[in-house]
Amino acid sequence: MNHATDSSPADVAGCYRMGLTVGEHSARHLRRILRMFLVRWDLAELTDPAELALTELVANVVRHVPGRRCTTLILRRPEGLRVEVADGCARPVRPVRGGEDALAEGGRGLLLVETVTDRWGTVELPTGKTVWFECDAKP
Repeated sequence: MNHATDSSPADVAGCYRMGLTVGEHSARHLRRILRMFLVRWDLAELTDPAELALTELVANVVRHVPGRRCTTLILRRPEGLRVEVADGCARPVRPVRGGEDALAEGGRGLLLVETVTDRWGTVELPTGKTVWFECDAKP
């Protein structure tokens, strides 16, 4: 698992991991994989927010990570879903707030992640960082 995962093996009901070099169209393929697992895990109601959040994290790798290498981890947890995207870029990530360059074209992706997921965060590591989000299953 990635460095940010705090789950014990007993907490993980399913897992998918892939290391890859991403490009402009990679998010589409990763969304399809994510959707397949969500349907299999009876979490289809999480498809829209999870796909949007994953798309934003992959777009950040495409834009900001030299070499565009990352590892994507999709975890089925008892309370829902956790997705992690780890890369080798130590540059910290933070969402752009209202007063910070409000007219800029970019920088709002993490605000979308924050809005559509139940939790998200980053873990900075000596070799890069992991950005993660969680979506809880509805009872």
